[in-house]
Amino acid sequence: MKKHAEQESQHEAASDSTTSGSDSGKETAQDAAERTASAADSGKQGAEEGKTAAEPGKDTASEPGMASMSDRISELERLNADLQDQYLRKAADFDNYRKRMIREKQEAIDYANASLLADLVQVLDDFDRAIDAGGAHEEGSPAAALANGVVMIRNQMASMLESKYSLTYYPAKGAAFDPNFHEAIATAPSPDVTEATVAEEYVKGYKLRDRIIRHSKVMVHTPAANGQ
Repeated sequence: MKKHAEQESQHEAASDSTTSGSDSGKETAQDAAERTASAADSGKQGAEEGKTAAEPGKDTASEPGMASMSDRISELERLNADLQDQYLRKAADFDNYRKRMIREKQEAIDYANASLLADLVQVLDDFDRAIDAGGAHEEGSPAAALANGVVMIRNQMASMLESKYSLTYYPAKGAAFDPNFHEAIATAPSPDVTEATVAEEYVKGYKLRDRIIRHSKVMVHTPAANGQ
């Protein structure tokens, strides 16, 4: 009997121990779950805070990139404007060069025979001297026929040089003295003029188109001083 009572007492103690251990284990599992949930909430909150903190950083990082791109665009626009300016300058220089080459080529063509024509002008001078030296002759005489032939040859030559090569004679006698056209080899005061005037022409002047190839040699009358 006593032994039976001891067994029941041991059984109850073991039962209490088991119940206590079960409750203790249950409490421990619940605490672990709560801690896990709390840690998950903390991690989620930390992630959200990290995301919130990262967003300003993202905007801050993007602003330098936009500024750099704006600077690059401005630099390219300046470079484009500079290249356009250089292109326009080069185009203008080339156009001026082309026009100058055309003008020089045309001048080379127009005045290629200047030296030859200057020599032929002396032949015309010789014809003029021969005609002046021949004087007047009786009409119908051989001398008159010869003189007329010389005059005709001289006129034909002068006409050919003028029409084909643009060589022209410009009269000087009676014109106002111009050093661009006349070479004064003598001067004399005259009460009949108010400005320097060509009184005599000793050597004829010729020009090729608009260029003088030989100045006329002249004697110039100048205004007399004090009416003398």
